[in-house]
Amino acid sequence: MSDLETGMALVISVFDQYACCEGKKDTLSKGELKALIEKELPGLIKNAKGKDECGQLLKDLDENKDNEVDFKEFMILVAALTCLGHERFQQTCKK
Repeated sequence: MSDLETGMALVISVFDQYACCEGKKDTLSKGELKALIEKELPGLIKNAKGKDECGQLLKDLDENKDNEVDFKEFMILVAALTCLGHERFQQTCKK
């Protein structure tokens, strides 16, 4: 597989690894989302200001208001964080 295909497969695998822990197997509950963020995106939590940042993040991502994050909603988070990372990298390169 190419690097991009490998990266895509890894994102799918990470989502599935956490989604299968409780409730529906194709969505992330609040607890699953929190576990994923704590283990896979620790910098995001480290910079959080409030106590229930995962709860607020779930509300922000949950487009269909089912109190869970499906893969499409999760990918919005991944894409947004990737875009922010790219912007930061671009700014660093310009200096």
